[in-house]
Amino acid sequence: MVLIKKIRGKCPKFGKNNFLAENSSIIGDVIIGNNSSVWYNSVIRGDVSKISIGNNVNIQDGAILHATYNKSIITIGDNVSIGHNCLIHGCYIKSYVLVGMGAIVMDGAVIESQTIVAAGSVVLPNSKLESGNIYAGTPAVLVKKLTKDQKKELISDTAQNYILYSTWFQD
Repeated sequence: MVLIKKIRGKCPKFGKNNFLAENSSIIGDVIIGNNSSVWYNSVIRGDVSKISIGNNVNIQDGAILHATYNKSIITIGDNVSIGHNCLIHGCYIKSYVLVGMGAIVMDGAVIESQTIVAAGSVVLPNSKLESGNIYAGTPAVLVKKLTKDQKKELISDTAQNYILYSTWFQD
């Protein structure tokens, strides 16, 4: 059963048609939009700061979302994919972004729309990743421009696919 926990007077709020895996944890000041999914072993911990997640967002298996007390919040736009085992901490991820498996995005970072953070990358605190690019490495640096096809296939299609996948898990 999903752990949905009120803390410090704040209870998570959910839009419509969301999939929340049975062993995910969603705690405190968290808002999740419509058609979003939180997959197995993920933790969205809004105990110290607000976490806002848009529509058509997938938080894949093992991801952790948290922030720093009195310093940062998390805002995630629409049509975003947060890959397996990512650590998202106190940052702003705009719409149409793919954060690859195992990536770390730290406090104060801003990821512009139409951007990919490659698997295993580390986005340092207060970094700004510009739209239309792929960033990779530790620390994450610009490696190349995205093509129109990559924007569709890697970013938009992934977000849409996870809406489909979540229907497979409904009773």
